[in-house]
Amino acid sequence: MVVKQIENLLALLEYFAERKEPATLADVVRHFGWPRSSAHNILTTLVETGYLYEPRARGGFYPSSRWQHLSEAFTEAEPVPLALHNIITDLGQQTGETIWVSAPSGLYAVFLEVVESSAAVRYAAQLGNRVPIHITATGQTLLSQMPERDREVLLRKTEYGCWGPNAATSVEGVRQQMAEAAERGWYVSASNYSPDLGGVAVPIVLGERIFSVTVAGPLYRVQDKFEENARRIYEAIARELGPDHCARTLKGIKIPKWD
Repeated sequence: MVVKQIENLLALLEYFAERKEPATLADVVRHFGWPRSSAHNILTTLVETGYLYEPRARGGFYPSSRWQHLSEAFTEAEPVPLALHNIITDLGQQTGETIWVSAPSGLYAVFLEVVESSAAVRYAAQLGNRVPIHITATGQTLLSQMPERDREVLLRKTEYGCWGPNAATSVEGVRQQMAEAAERGWYVSASNYSPDLGGVAVPIVLGERIFSVTVAGPLYRVQDKFEENARRIYEAIARELGPDHCARTLKGIKIPKWD
């Protein structure tokens, strides 16, 4: 269930992030089509709690630095390891495609850090994006390193049959895809979630935390490079974390060997 007031607040923050300048009450009403009273209540609440301010008198509202302080506090408490940042930066330079680090969040995989492709046609990914954990390469990669009991609970809770044309439509279908991926050594999505988009993913386990690194892009550009990009992920992990890291930390997946 989506709480409308929270959804509106998040939409307002994204609006400011895209606009990059103050907005008046009239601007907000015009952009969203909200009732004037509702928009006024949201803006007033944020001003009174210190999350919005007026840079110039009657010049509109803009988010204050309080949001930045909150974000920094979150990051300091549970940061994305520097090694993962280095790995996806490396991969972005090598592949030219969009790369991200994700972690499990209930029935979804959430994007923790993204290096977006500079190509005009690309996989558009943003921090905080979520994709279903059971049908995507990103999600199945994370599931692969969970205890079997936890994995099965998630697979029975999720919904089937309402995603991309190549998505698994049953628990057994997911199990089959994951078994094939474990034997191959990397996880694949080809129009599983979004039509005409595809990618490959490999798990990374650091201590007790499970992550996934995914290389993704338009299917016509990446489908013939799935194995090549999987190899690049493994090689980037080896350069950053050591040549035996995957063999030491991953469970139930065949570590591929390339000549």
